[in-house]
Parts: sequence; structure tokens; C-alpha cells
Amino acid sequence: MSVVVIAGASGFIGRHLSAAFAAEGWQVRTIGRGVGADARWGSDLRPALDGSLAVVNLAGRSVSCRYTKKTADEIFSSRTETTAALGSAIADTANPPAVWLNSSTGTIYREARDRPQDERTGELGTGFSVAVARAWEHELYAAPAPVRKLALRTAITLGAGGGALSALINLARLGFGGRQGDGAQVVSWIHVDDVYAAIRHLIDAPDISGPVNLASPHPVPNAELMSLVRKEFGWLAGEEARGIPLPRAALGIGGRIIRTEPELVLKSRWLAPTVLQESGFRFRYPELADALAAIGRSTPRGLLPVQLG
Repeated sequence: MSVVVIAGASGFIGRHLSAAFAAEGWQVRTIGRGVGADARWGSDLRPALDGSLAVVNLAGRSVSCRYTKKTADEIFSSRTETTAALGSAIADTANPPAVWLNSSTGTIYREARDRPQDERTGELGTGFSVAVARAWEHELYAAPAPVRKLALRTAITLGAGGGALSALINLARLGFGGRQGDGAQVVSWIHVDDVYAAIRHLIDAPDISGPVNLASPHPVPNAELMSLVRKEFGWLAGEEARGIPLPRAALGIGGRIIRTEPELVLKSRWLAPTVLQESGFRFRYPELADALAAIGRSTPRGLLPVQLG
């Protein structure tokens, strides 16, 4: 039985990956802060890592919060310190994993409305979120662990039961599901099932290392995203569904009320999954309408719980 270690398994993506690996017959070991984890941060991680085939690190404080000094420090340290700890433990493990897949983020690239950003020609951006992403990847590559390393530059991940989509569904159901900002910002996205499929593909692709964009090949403008969310999830779903748009100023006010940053919806993130596509990966959900329809089949009516930092 193959063994996978998932660090940060209690989050939206981590729960999905744990269930998907287990359903395929893998033994899943977890690293986290909760009492149910097989190994806890601050303890000896080597027993959990020993004899595993792959480790997937998703650990990091939620970015769905206002960026105060306290939360910014937590966002930064929860990513860099756990990555450094994992690297040291892998280096000291007698039978280390063959591959280490570490979370990063598609927001590492600059604001992009002119062309897509891929792993080879993409231009890195500036600002707090980019600084976090760069430091996060630096810890991965600087780690002494003698294993194949991949930085998963992941787009907004969509799925039932959590993630960014729950907040967008609630906006649509409250009548505020119109465009955000000017609506022209590009939204790169990926279905959580394709996140799992891409990780499985990368585990079995020994020639691939370094950054990998996890994003559908068909991003959409924000206005189209919200239109599709209204049609699939709004209480007045269908072609006639309408939503009040939220201009930049309103998002600033709303962000203070719900304690989150407008950047999360206003930045234009345009990722191209070049490495995945050139290595033969096939997306199950390349089109947003199909992804939302699949999610809709298991999404309850009414307002959904949203985790805010």
C-alpha cells in the first residue's frame, strides 16, 4: 500500500485530498495542530514521513481576513515555518518520500490582464501576498531534503463544502451576485477534483519539478464568473438571474465588515497550466459552467457557512 503524508489536512483542500487518496487505496498520514493528526507540528515528524511515497504540504493560515500586523505575521510564519520544519524532517528521515509537493499560490504572479502567466515566462508581482508566496517557495527550494520538489501555484479552488465558492454563492443568494469591481479582472480557477488528479499525475511524473500552475486552461472574467454562479446557485437561478454589482469602494467597506481583503477578488490572476498540459494531463472540468453544475448537485439551499479569519 502506498503512503501519502498530508500536512494541513483539516482544511477544505486537505479534507478532499485525504478522502480521495483513501478511496484509491492509499494509506493517508496527516500532520497538523489538532489532536487527530498522526504527527503534530513541533513534534518529531519523521515517523509520519518514514516510508512514504509522497508528502503534500497545505499548511497555512487562511488568507480570508483583514491584513493587520498580527494576521499578516501569522499568514507569513504559518507557511514558511511549517515548510522549513518539514524540509528538515525529510532530510533526517531514514526512508524519505520520493516527492514533496508544497502549496504555493497563483497570486505570486503580477496583476495580469494582458496575457496569461505560465511557469516559464510568467512575471512575479509585488506586494504582501507575493512576498509571502516567494518566501514560501524559497523555504521549499532551500530545504536540504534530497527529494523531488514541486511548488503548486494553485488558482482559486472550487468545490462543495468550503473554499472561496461558498462566499460567492452567499452573495448571489443575497442578491449581491453582480460583478465585483469593473468585472474585467481575470479569474483563474480549478475544481478541487482536478487538484487531486493533478497531484496524482505529478506524483507519477518523475521528470517534473519546480513550479506548477494548478489552474483550468479556461479562466473567465469576474463578471462571467458571477453570472454563472447566479445561474447555478442564486435563489432566482436561470437566465434571468440578476445581481447587484459591487464596485471597488463597496468591496472596501464590505471587506472591513466581514474582515477580509478586497484584493482577493479584485486582483486579475491569469494562469496558464503549461507544465500540466505539456505533460499530458487532462482536466476533468476544463469549463467553469460544467464545474459549477457538478458542485451544484451536492450544494444545499440557503446560506452556506463561510470560514473567516
